[in-house]
Amino acid sequence: MLTRNCLLLFLWIVVDAGSVSSLHPPSPPLGRSRTGREHARSLVGPMRNGAAGFQRVKRGWVWNQFFVLEEYMGSDPQYVGKLHTDLDKGDSAVKYTLSGDGAGSIFTIDQTTGDIHALRSLDREEKPYYTLRAQAVDINTNRPLEPESEFVIKVQDINDNEPKFLEGPYTASVPEMSPVGTYVTQVTATDADDPTYGNSARVVYSILHGQPYFSVDPKTGVIKTALPNMDREVKEQYQVLIQAKDMGGQLGGLAGTTTVNITLSDVNDNPPRFSKSFFHIRVPESSAVGSAVGRIKAHDLDIGRNAEVEYTIVPGDGGAMFDITTNEHNQEGIIILKRPLDYESKKAYTFKVDASNAHLDPRFQNFGAFKDTATVKINVLDVDEPPVFNKPAYVMDVYEDTPAGTIIGAVTAQDLDASSSPVRYSIDWKSDLDSYFDIDPVEGTISTNELLDRESIAQHNISVVATKLNSPVLTSRVAVTVHVLDINEFPPELASPYETFVCENAKMGQVIQTFSAKDQDLSTSGQQFSFKSPKEDMKNNKNFTIRDFGNNTAGIVTKRSGFRRRLQEIYFLPVMIEDNGYPPKSSTGTLTIRVCGCESDGSLLTCSAEAIFLPVGLSTGALIAILLCIIILLVIVVLYVGLRRQKKKETLMSSKEDIRDNVIHYDDEGGGEEDTHAFDMGTLRNPKVVKENLFRRDVKPEMKRDPRPAASQDSADIRDFINQRLKEHDVDNSAPPYDSLATYAYEGDGSVAESLSSIESLAVDLEEDYDYLNDWGPRFKTLAGIFGEQSETQSDSTTTENTH
Repeated sequence: MLTRNCLLLFLWIVVDAGSVSSLHPPSPPLGRSRTGREHARSLVGPMRNGAAGFQRVKRGWVWNQFFVLEEYMGSDPQYVGKLHTDLDKGDSAVKYTLSGDGAGSIFTIDQTTGDIHALRSLDREEKPYYTLRAQAVDINTNRPLEPESEFVIKVQDINDNEPKFLEGPYTASVPEMSPVGTYVTQVTATDADDPTYGNSARVVYSILHGQPYFSVDPKTGVIKTALPNMDREVKEQYQVLIQAKDMGGQLGGLAGTTTVNITLSDVNDNPPRFSKSFFHIRVPESSAVGSAVGRIKAHDLDIGRNAEVEYTIVPGDGGAMFDITTNEHNQEGIIILKRPLDYESKKAYTFKVDASNAHLDPRFQNFGAFKDTATVKINVLDVDEPPVFNKPAYVMDVYEDTPAGTIIGAVTAQDLDASSSPVRYSIDWKSDLDSYFDIDPVEGTISTNELLDRESIAQHNISVVATKLNSPVLTSRVAVTVHVLDINEFPPELASPYETFVCENAKMGQVIQTFSAKDQDLSTSGQQFSFKSPKEDMKNNKNFTIRDFGNNTAGIVTKRSGFRRRLQEIYFLPVMIEDNGYPPKSSTGTLTIRVCGCESDGSLLTCSAEAIFLPVGLSTGALIAILLCIIILLVIVVLYVGLRRQKKKETLMSSKEDIRDNVIHYDDEGGGEEDTHAFDMGTLRNPKVVKENLFRRDVKPEMKRDPRPAASQDSADIRDFINQRLKEHDVDNSAPPYDSLATYAYEGDGSVAESLSSIESLAVDLEEDYDYLNDWGPRFKTLAGIFGEQSETQSDSTTTENTH
């Protein structure tokens, strides 16, 4: 390959050199890179006239791309290539400089020769290429001889990375019994080497472990089944080892492996199977209906819903006595008792049970029937049972007042066991607390203990107990209902006191009242009554009659029309009621009928007796209006009289400006001022009577004041005041027309009435003692506490003043 590349490069150089002008001879020999692949480009020529600038000249040959081998393990720096310009005459006048990616740290250049070396080992997977810039400058002046030229150093790949499965290990599943070529999963390996260079990244897949069950596509990594009818019940888990190798799988390539865990998923390819074909179960005859009496199981090699089993009883001997259900947790068949077992009637049952899958797969139905059948035999075990009554319940009838000791019925129970033990009877005392009944312990006959009264208890519910003689623990009970039949003791009577009325405008043959009867002997549903008028009343009564409706009700029917309240207001109608008891009982009741006024449609207006005397033609509304008018007139009269009396009282009262201690007035003429018999004038005109100063007990004196001297009776002010008031009364036209006495005395210490003002009450030097209030009882306790606190406060205040 190296020889071919060199040859192609040589031919390209010869052709390209032939196109160069003959004025420029071929460039001197150029250095080679490690791979021998070389490219050239033209550079700008040397400067003219010093710093005047660059002049466009034909460029010399330089490398614009170099290659360096990755993972170089040599001790010396790795040679990359050589830079050269036509301006370099070999006199060391040209200096080469290098800049860009890794310049100085990874790559270095000989400034004189232009040789480029790599200072350390490179990894293409870390950085595949480096971009650098080179320039030729004058060694003396550092002036660029040519513009800066950019080139690339590529890291040449070697096969130093093996393929890797980034998602491994893998897990997959495939249904069991799948055909060859069924897709399972796909694996993928990646290689970090350069896929564009050689075969370093070309990966090929193969199976190292897992044949002949599975295969893998060498290019895509798709795993498929390679063996038909793989059975999960034989082997469920498979571990497949997959290898990925680069270099196209050739010798010397690198390889990576991964593990694929493949599980065969279940399908319903196996029917349920009983472990044995015959099951023998023993069941006591005392087993309760609905209880589980046995279990059987059919095993299915499948799992999950494919292993769900349904059990059915084949119609036959045990189909009516037993049922079977499936336990969802362990797929067992549970045999359930549907009817009571009786050892004495039947000792064994035999039937068949089918077990089948609930979810069938049509792909495997051609393998045969997906069910299994087993035979179940159930032997009934004899159990010592209690006696059994020949009836589930008993009903007996007895008439009330039946003599004690009368047999009203009998119960029968027997022992159905093989021992056939005798049975003894008794009455549960809790059901017959008053001991109304008795039972013969051997025969089971029930009799009365005392007289029964249907009106007290119409039905007795007792419980009879039957016990085996040789096993008293085993007992059974039966309910006995005793109906007490009625003897006709009470006669029927009216159901209620009916209030009946007949309209004055009632017609003949009209039903004015419907009534019924009641009887204390029987309930309403069993009663039958008949109604009729007494024979003597039927002949004499021309007004009303009784009509029996035949449904325990009857009606009052008028025999004439033209009833008038003025002639007769109330009628009495006897009625005879008879029941259907034995012996029949009857009674006579009386219905009261009142004659009333009615509207034309029969609605009631009034039944009062006063309405008889009202004038004919006045309606009810007119009567009410008259009554209202009378009431209003009475109210007006009462108000008028009251106002007159009130006005009269006001004229007798003195003016509000009058100030009087007392007013005495008489209804008759008095003797004037000389009449002293009606009132003691001396009491009012005795200013000399002055009592001792009494202290008030309702207000505690706060300040000590000097008593004021009493006003004199002969004071000029008082005399002027009395004369002025006397003149005013003499000229007052509103004064009463009779003699009256107005006393204008004075109050205070000098008056008979003493001082009436609390403001001018005398203060005392001594403190008032209110302790006597505590002796008046609990009602004055709060008052005594208030005055007691005030007394203490006053004492403290006095003490403080004395101190100061």
